[in-house]
Amino acid sequence: MAKIALITGANRGLGLATARTLARSGVTTIVAARDAAEAEQAATELRSEGLDTGSVQLDVNSPDSARAAAKHVQEQYGVLDILINNAGILPEATAESTVPLNVDLFKATYDTNVFGAVSVISELLPLLRESDSGRIVNVSSTMGSLTDQSDPASPYYQVVVPAYQSSKAALNSVTVALAKLLKDTPIKVNSICPGFVQTDLTPMNREQAPLTADDASHIIVKMASLAADGPTGQFVDRDGSVAW
Repeated sequence: MAKIALITGANRGLGLATARTLARSGVTTIVAARDAAEAEQAATELRSEGLDTGSVQLDVNSPDSARAAAKHVQEQYGVLDILINNAGILPEATAESTVPLNVDLFKATYDTNVFGAVSVISELLPLLRESDSGRIVNVSSTMGSLTDQSDPASPYYQVVVPAYQSSKAALNSVTVALAKLLKDTPIKVNSICPGFVQTDLTPMNREQAPLTADDASHIIVKMASLAADGPTGQFVDRDGSVAW
């Protein structure tokens, strides 16, 4: 029986590429997006490629939406094997404010990148518990690594987007805590950095990004498909462990 996966923010970019890569591996993949029509359009595109995909409306900023999405998955599938928290924002990349620490940007960023992920996990965790090999993958960033932020030798050192960076550090902390809370279950929880990807989210010039969304999707799918003896509570990229 095929495994069931749900990916937030999967109607475009890295989320859509991940849905395609995961579905190609034989996983029934649910495209979740804030706009129901866009979610279904993406799922239809994947189905036209012969892939087993569905769609669901899920606005990670709305607990009611997350709850409704969980109800949909329960009614349609009865179980969830893989949850990929991909939805994320970086409003600092285009913000016009010159205030070093803009509280409004912090609130907006945390609402999606942290509270949104926590809300989705909370609502879908009961379905993940029904799986004999539940996997949660939180899409983070090395820009959230405190080690890299403070290391002048790091390529991420010169990038200063504090709301985004601290939100990803917070998401990483959630990963560690959740992995410990679920240590006596089959569920594994990990954070990944997909790398410098050619998406609209990147704060630097898109043209400079070395990775396509398809390239970057493979590390996400790898961590979503871990064997029973795989790691949990870790932060990794395509080259291995990332320093917290």
